[in-house]
Parts: sequence; structure tokens; C-alpha cells
Amino acid sequence: MTHTPLLHLSAADVRRALPMAEAIEAMRDAFGQLSGGQVTLPPRQHIDAPSEHGTALVMACHSAVQKRFTLKFITLFSQNRLKGLPLIHALVILTDGATGEHLAVMDGASLTALRTGAASGLATDLLARPDAAVAAVFGAGIQARTQLQAVCCVRRIRRVSVFDADTAAAERFAVEMTRQLGLPVKRAASAGQAVEQADVICTATTSTTPVFDDRDLKPGTHINAVGVFQPGKAEIPPATVCRARVVVDHRASALEEAGDLLGPLRQGLFQETHFGTELGDVVLGLSPGRRNAEEITFFKSVGVAIQDLCAASRAFDNACRLGIGTRTTEEK
Repeated sequence: MTHTPLLHLSAADVRRALPMAEAIEAMRDAFGQLSGGQVTLPPRQHIDAPSEHGTALVMACHSAVQKRFTLKFITLFSQNRLKGLPLIHALVILTDGATGEHLAVMDGASLTALRTGAASGLATDLLARPDAAVAAVFGAGIQARTQLQAVCCVRRIRRVSVFDADTAAAERFAVEMTRQLGLPVKRAASAGQAVEQADVICTATTSTTPVFDDRDLKPGTHINAVGVFQPGKAEIPPATVCRARVVVDHRASALEEAGDLLGPLRQGLFQETHFGTELGDVVLGLSPGRRNAEEITFFKSVGVAIQDLCAASRAFDNACRLGIGTRTTEEK
């Protein structure tokens, strides 16, 4: 019997098959399905390798709407930069939910960066001020790049500051993103300098402590925080979390993994209802977006598998249409 050819998508293939604007629309579908109860989403499994400063994550999902499954195996090794290796390695398998046939295997690191950036792009579209023009980015890796790309898809950003503890990495980011986006991206000398004029802030770091001071924020700022997915870490100051309108990607996952929220919660600074709104609630019109020009809005994302599924599905469908990728057929 001849099985359906399996499509293989490299990192370059994924980027070609999934432009950022389409990735943002895929995230609109993803969060709408999630908050609409149309997704089976088992808890993410963590497998730690402490002696190697690494973690493996296993993420699975089924969409009743798209009738597809995904399974992602992703590793994050914090010392890889010292070895000249990427922080993240990942593979995603896309499977037909009607027949069980595997449709595609694709590079998961590029897909993860795209869908994570796209989620922040969607949140920025729904929650940031319409006139937002200045962005600040914390971190200078691939996640930081897609965060900025996505924000620039939904707002007319005029200038950008980037701050990273690795000044050389921040300088490279500034040069590359200036060339790519056609707007001035400059390295900030300090965290305060990065955020003081920012309308939109994106944090995509491995920091265990807050990366800026709450008092440096101006009214009306929108924040996307994607770097932390462990209970004991935080990129955002508790004071900011307390006074912000908080929107999460997934309530149940936030209660397990969102250190930015769990720290202040355990200190008794607010109740769980403080982060009871999901991004999908806003997508579906069940909760409002930005309520006034002065409001601080904060999108906290730990990442959920429906994002992988919707992004992988869109990339697969586009790749099939455009002839992107390579196929292998197994004979039995």
C-alpha cells in the first residue's frame, strides 16, 4: 500500500510558507478555538536535564474544527549560546484527525518563533493604542525578532529600542532589524531608556527577574511578555502586573506556568480573577479590548499547543499550494 507522501518543511520552508501576517490570522483562529472550547489540550510535559541546563517540552493538541493533531518536541538549553548553538531545537508533526495519517514534519523552532511572535501581534492589535508608534524589545534572539516583526504588522511603528545584557547581540539585532524593517532600531543603554517612551514593550528573555522598572512606564503602554514559562521566574515587575489589565493566552496554563503572575498571586497582591481574561475571549467578543487610552495592558503568554496546530496547518496548506518542501513516500 502507498501512503500519502509525508511533507518535510525546513526552517526556511516554514518561513516561506507562513508569512507573519498569515501567522497572526492563524493565531486569531487558534485563540478563538481555545476559548470557544473546541480544543483538546493536554498539559504540557516538562522533562528537565539540570546537569546540562536544559529542558525538554512535549506539547500535543487536537482541533475539532480543523480535524488535525499536532505533536511538538522542543528543547531549550540555556548554555547553547556558549557553544555557538541555538537556544531552541524543535520538531512538529502534523497529523490528519480523520484518518490518523501523518501529513508533515516541520522545523519546530522556526514555527515556534513565528507563532509566538504572531500571538503578540494579535494581542497588540487587540490591546495596544491605535496610535502606538514606539516599540521596545527586551532580548535579541529569534523570539525577539518575530515579536518585533509581528508588532510592526499591526501598528505603524516609527522607531524601536532594543535592550539585552549582551550588548553585542543587541547591536546585531539593531543592525539586522533596521535593514529588514526599514525603520530605526537602536540599542538602548539601559532598560529605563528602552521603555520610557515605548507604546509597546515586548519581553523575550531568559531572565529570572524583572527586566525593567514599573516607574519607567508611561500611561497607555501595552506589554507582551513571552520569555517566562516557569513558576519561579518573572520578566515583568509585580507592581506593573498589579496595575495592568492582564490578558493571558490560556487560564489553566497560566495558573501552572506563568511566573510573572504566580509570584504576585502567591504574595496575595491580587486574586486569580485579575488574570481571568483569555486572548480568545477578546477575539470572540466576550471581553473588550483596550478600554481607555491611559490603561496599561499586559498580554502574558506561556505558549499553548493550539498555536502550533493552527500555525502548522496554515504552513502545510500554503506549502502544498506553493510547492514548498520535500516529500517522501513509504511503501508497505
